[in-house]
Amino acid sequence: MSKIGVIGGSGLYDISGLRITEDREVETPYGRPSAPYRIGEIEGIPIAFLPRHGQPHSIPPHKINYRANLWGFKSLGVERLISVSATGGINPSLKPGDIVLLDQIIDMTMGARASTFYEADEVVHIDFTEPYCPELRQGVLSAGKKTGIAPVQTGAYICTNGPRLESRAEIKFFSAMGADVVGMTGMPEACLARELEICFSGICLVTNHAAGIAGKKLSAVDVIEKMKEANLRINSLLRETFVLIPAERGCLCKDGLKDARV
Repeated sequence: MSKIGVIGGSGLYDISGLRITEDREVETPYGRPSAPYRIGEIEGIPIAFLPRHGQPHSIPPHKINYRANLWGFKSLGVERLISVSATGGINPSLKPGDIVLLDQIIDMTMGARASTFYEADEVVHIDFTEPYCPELRQGVLSAGKKTGIAPVQTGAYICTNGPRLESRAEIKFFSAMGADVVGMTGMPEACLARELEICFSGICLVTNHAAGIAGKKLSAVDVIEKMKEANLRINSLLRETFVLIPAERGCLCKDGLKDARV
């Protein structure tokens, strides 16, 4: 059974060194995930990889079946999940090429996406004070020190619905809200993982300055190219993280539903 899952964002369509044993189609109560899960192992550690936007890249952010993707990971036995994404930098201290280890998230999708598994006969209010697993974050930080690919240690991700890029005024507004980076896929992945009691960590690459900051037109092609350029660093960080994660979970994520039901 796969215990560690990775969701690959724009430009990250595989993990180097992952010895694939199976491409597995998964059926869920919510439909089909973005693509077959690539099941394999790295240094004896079982891994399940899923390209978020499909393979080839064909699913826009607002059309991704997030519930199916997360449910699929759970059905494969995944207990820890690392999300990798491309983002625009809002915080002026961030520059293209920076890797950021997220610790907070702001949801601006405004209910446009199905964001819970509990819609019928049960009311569940998960605690979302800390959206990202502290134990998994520590694993990434330790991997950064060991590889010399140390990520920026904190960052607040603001999630927009897309698929269009943001306006200059929106970025100014998001900056005032305390957002450091902007992307289109961070939610509802994070909250769905919590409902499934899966540890969740967010690693993002700053591929460009957000709208209005650099004073030039934004290009989706540039985003993909920047992500591809960073693949070696991101893959090295991931592989070392897999090794450094404790065998047993000691965090509260595994009890995400405790006291959450009304």
